[in-house]
Amino acid sequence: MSTTRPKGQSLAVLLLLVALLAPALLLVAVCGARLGVWSAEFSLGVLALKIGRILAFAGLSAALVACLLAFRERRLVGIAGAALAIAGVTVGGYLVQERRFTAAPLDVATDPSDPPAFARILAAERRLAGVTERQPQGCEGLTHAPTQVAPETAAWALEKAGFTVLGTAPFRVDGRKEGAWFGLTYDVSVRIRPGRTDVRVAGRDDLEVGDEACRLARAVVAHLAP
Repeated sequence: MSTTRPKGQSLAVLLLLVALLAPALLLVAVCGARLGVWSAEFSLGVLALKIGRILAFAGLSAALVACLLAFRERRLVGIAGAALAIAGVTVGGYLVQERRFTAAPLDVATDPSDPPAFARILAAERRLAGVTERQPQGCEGLTHAPTQVAPETAAWALEKAGFTVLGTAPFRVDGRKEGAWFGLTYDVSVRIRPGRTDVRVAGRDDLEVGDEACRLARAVVAHLAP
């Protein structure tokens, strides 16, 4: 008795594997970035956003072909449905992310003309990482906290915004946030002065990932407000 898989089923399985290429590449990109095999720029900017996007739409095309096969052979409906679901979710995820990943400043401050300076430990880490330093910019809706907060309050605000506090002083608090997926890192400095508290957030990676720096800065200020 022959156990050879019918050609139609073999083709459907192959098309399902094509639909799985993009999710598999995303997993490889994340693991490589987290293990330090390659940089976040290569992992997210090249593997995920460029090659992965091409594979995502190739997977959607393959899924549609699998659906056409399923119309001819009903026993292939399960494989075609799985391929279409995987490809649809993958492409949908890319389309959503592309709307978020618009051009936005990577270095922002509540007072761009006189931004807080990063602490020595952060400044040294940024130099070692080869960060391209920029003039901080403002963000829509981002303003200083109109009060002189205690360092403990500033540290609490950083933790609530997802940062790890690296050090506190009477008039400043600094921290760092590392992304869970690709390890994108953001540094923060809170400067405390009589009557106001300013915040600066800057990314270390030269990637356009939307207004993440602005979002983080606004989150810190929101927790600083009395």
